[in-house]
Amino acid sequence: MTRVAAVDCGTNSIRLLVADIDPATGELTELDRRMTIVRLGQGVDRTGRLAPEALERTFAACREYAGVIKEHGAERVRFVATSASRDAENRDEFVRGVKDILGVEPEVVSGDQEAEFSFTGATRELAGRTDLARPYLVVDIGGGSTEFVVGDDRVRGARSVDVGCVRMTERHLVRDGAVTDPPTEEQIAAIRSDIEAALDLAERDVPLREARTLVGLAGSVTTISAIAQDLPEYDSTAIHHSRVPYERVREITGRLLRSTHAERAAIPSMHPGRVDVIGAGALVLLTIMERIGAAEVVVSEHDILDGIAFSVAGPRP
Repeated sequence: MTRVAAVDCGTNSIRLLVADIDPATGELTELDRRMTIVRLGQGVDRTGRLAPEALERTFAACREYAGVIKEHGAERVRFVATSASRDAENRDEFVRGVKDILGVEPEVVSGDQEAEFSFTGATRELAGRTDLARPYLVVDIGGGSTEFVVGDDRVRGARSVDVGCVRMTERHLVRDGAVTDPPTEEQIAAIRSDIEAALDLAERDVPLREARTLVGLAGSVTTISAIAQDLPEYDSTAIHHSRVPYERVREITGRLLRSTHAERAAIPSMHPGRVDVIGAGALVLLTIMERIGAAEVVVSEHDILDGIAFSVAGPRP
């Protein structure tokens, strides 16, 4: 077994996975998985720079993760940074800080690389499923960007576009420093227009409508699954590989977009860091489902983080 640590630092959250991977079978045994909302992408869409307070929140999480990695004795570590750090003018400051804390240099990967990791992490364990038709469309709705990958045993097409729950919230829902609560119809229409334009871009490279199974990743999608199941608290076991029908996604999205901050915060499975951005994230998922005519979304807790871990351990046997 190879013990690895994978870190995924996105626009809204930073996550850690420590796992043992069997090089003969490719089986992944999870030892520790955790997530911290750090909002690294705070203000990046507007200023083009990573805010000092956002960097400090991220570095604090890195210090915690360094302790966990040392405790488990991971042999190999890979740190992948995504949309926010890719876009920022001062990303070198971020790179230096992470290297000082964790001893590895963060790789600011391209959107295409990000998509490949997401596809591998989400689909590797679906290989034996006969109830899910291929090809898959894997959609990873992040804070700053959304990745689209279509494939079966191999990737047929991948594209990253700049729509995510944080970016759409900051671009369209923030007025005078506060999130509009609830958003107006005009604001919702503006978000949807951006998503539709992004889907047009994605379809230039990815045959979205050829997909037979939609697989949804990341916090916006998993939170919708938790709400759909009326879970009393967030339960990754119940969420992983759950299936949420289109009508339920439409109903939940409408409810989230009509609700106040307090009403969203009162949802038992809602992470505090998602309260203000979940409406935009849900709208991204709903618009994708409408574009491709998906009857349901298969929700995966295994995503880019697992794909990074597999990449550290080496190629598929």
